Amino acid sequence: MERVQDIYRQPLVNVKGVPLIKYVGEMVESIQSFQAWPDDVLISNFPKSDNTWVTEIMEMIYQGGSLEKCHRAPIYEWVPILELKWPGLSTGIEILKDTPAPWLLRTHLQLTLLPQSFLDQKVKVIYVARNAKDVAVSYYNFYKMAKGHPEPGTWDNFLEKFMDGQVSFGSCRTHPVLYLFYEELKEDPKREIKKILEFLGRSLSEETVDHIVQHTSFKEMKKNPMANYTTIPTEMMDHSVSPFMRKGIVGDWKSVFTVAQNERFGAHYAKKMAGCKFNFRWQL
Repeated sequence: MERVQDIYRQPLVNVKGVPLIKYVGEMVESIQSFQAWPDDVLISNFPKSDNTWVTEIMEMIYQGGSLEKCHRAPIYEWVPILELKWPGLSTGIEILKDTPAPWLLRTHLQLTLLPQSFLDQKVKVIYVARNAKDVAVSYYNFYKMAKGHPEPGTWDNFLEKFMDGQVSFGSCRTHPVLYLFYEELKEDPKREIKKILEFLGRSLSEETVDHIVQHTSFKEMKKNPMANYTTIPTEMMDHSVSPFMRKGIVGDWKSVFTVAQNERFGAHYAKKMAGCKFNFRWQL
């Protein structure tokens, strides 16, 4: 058994050019033999963009809006993160062994690190994107409370690492799949949920869609222990440092970035995103 000091705040490991948390890095090779199925759906994004929110929406769609079914267990148990590994918790692969296919899955991994079967089976992917400034602020707070990450250091130092792609899971990136934008989900969740339904080829009554909108709001999910990660041991995620579900707003970066940081980030972003046709919204 590993000692506590050997588990927490370990340096990132490099896997095919992508920096990853130690235990996630150890899982990448073992998931390559994973067999996906054509009816599986993969929710993918860069961390803190909001994978959890869309997962809750998706599960409510799958369960026809039933709160009882959706609250049967913590979110990380009924929709596992494929690459999840942490001492004392079941891995994503172990959870799936006890779950009948087709599967609803989650990942933060880049496409190059995912099993080939996802491409071979043409699995539907929903990618959740969020403006990078808010991602940086949210990720910094997550680093502070989730002790599987290295020490985040100061905000200024973390921001430099974020811009250089030297945080866990590397850089914010894009994939050729159905895109949902965090900011548009905040602006009109019902509209975006209907996009998901159309993508999945599913239909639900207006009443059920409205029910999903209500119960997947940030306010409702923040107080839902099956969605807010408060069931994770405190020594792994310390919610007194920063709640997993912190603010859930657009534009929080303005309360953290200095003028100099904003200018530096803007120049870096313009260079990295040159030619990208997506228009991210920094505020609503």
